[in-house]
Amino acid sequence: MSASLSARARVSSSIAVDGFRRRHQQSTKRGLVVRNAKGDIYEATLPKPIELKFNRGNDGGAYVVFVPNDPAYERFQVGDKIEGVSASFGDEVWGAESYGQVMYAIKNRNGDIYLKMLDMDGDVSALTAEKSSAFKNERAGGNYGAGTKEQQMNNYSKKRELETQRLDMFDEAIELYNAKDYDNALIVFEEVAALEPKNYMGDDFSKTTEIYKVAQYNIACCFSRIGKTDESLLALKRCMMAGWTDYKKIRQDPSLEFIQKQPGFTELLDKFDEPFINVNAVNAFKSLFGGKK
Repeated sequence: MSASLSARARVSSSIAVDGFRRRHQQSTKRGLVVRNAKGDIYEATLPKPIELKFNRGNDGGAYVVFVPNDPAYERFQVGDKIEGVSASFGDEVWGAESYGQVMYAIKNRNGDIYLKMLDMDGDVSALTAEKSSAFKNERAGGNYGAGTKEQQMNNYSKKRELETQRLDMFDEAIELYNAKDYDNALIVFEEVAALEPKNYMGDDFSKTTEIYKVAQYNIACCFSRIGKTDESLLALKRCMMAGWTDYKKIRQDPSLEFIQKQPGFTELLDKFDEPFINVNAVNAFKSLFGGKK
């Protein structure tokens, strides 16, 4: 891990992951499940893969957006915020400074994941766009007036600011990648992907932006460069599901050389890009003439 990444991920707690894991396991054995109040801090240690889903909040932090119906996740609620996360290796706990940093830590850690959580008691305001009081009053009365117009102008202004910020972050990530600082490039690319506008619809009716596709592709490249197979394949899958169709580049890009040699790569690509030779069809054809399969 680079020195600059260490600076980003300052330790905010003296709690060791393994020490907490032992306490958590003891509590689980006793069947203790504590529901906290809003503003309380609670902790959990979870095995990978984590079934929780997270998204970037308005403040740049990582928030829970999906909780599986599983007793192991009973403490969590949608809207809860990550305050600390186990480092990508070792027993340190990193302060959750940004969504990208949290995703980097979770995806790169090989062992169990420690999470220090802020209980929001179901408050999801950090995940929704703010609306002015005038807009709310007009909508409550079924009216369209100055408040609604002001809200629309504010939304447009924020959208333009966000687009500029996102492009700047993308350029920063590219510079980090070109400097072979793949760890920090990953953090910024994760931020870029997380800033994808909700309910986006392009002029060509595409449901994802070009920058999202490229960010996911570059996330795959970063993970390939540092030898993370599952994470790289997942990013490639997201990239292609978003509409990336340059399959030749995926198969030949030197940045993906590591992942191209791993089990699962060809299978994944073939789901999106039909191979030049359909092996099953060839074998079936041979069988008609008594050929060996």
